Amino acid sequence: MNKQIFNQVHALAEKLLTAAEKEDVKTFHDLYDELESLCIEHDGSKKDHPVQWEALADFTEEFEDAIEIYEKALELAVKQKAFDYQASILFSMARVYVELDKSDSARSSAEKAVEAAEKANDEQIKSEIQSWLDEYGFYK
Repeated sequence: MNKQIFNQVHALAEKLLTAAEKEDVKTFHDLYDELESLCIEHDGSKKDHPVQWEALADFTEEFEDAIEIYEKALELAVKQKAFDYQASILFSMARVYVELDKSDSARSSAEKAVEAAEKANDEQIKSEIQSWLDEYGFYK
């Protein structure tokens, strides 16, 4: 991934978090629009990357809209064989599905996230996902 774009996305994400914590709605929406514009600008180009779409989904307030954006991020991650991003995106999707009261989709996404984490050799996220699955009673 282009380091400049990663730094740009990371900086926007930090600012979005700060605005959310301060409940600064105007700044939050302005920053969200900036991140969305960045995603749209890179969409379909060599600069397109799942991290920017995942970040956009993370800050999307409507859960159904967030799922659609996560799906776009996941599609890119699969295309790029980026298993670490696949795991992260699928785990995020699982948490949103819980909020939408779609437990079957949540469990399925989380289980796929574990598989991706195994392929990425990322024991930390795999452990987090498995703990989350246990917490929600998906594993008995």
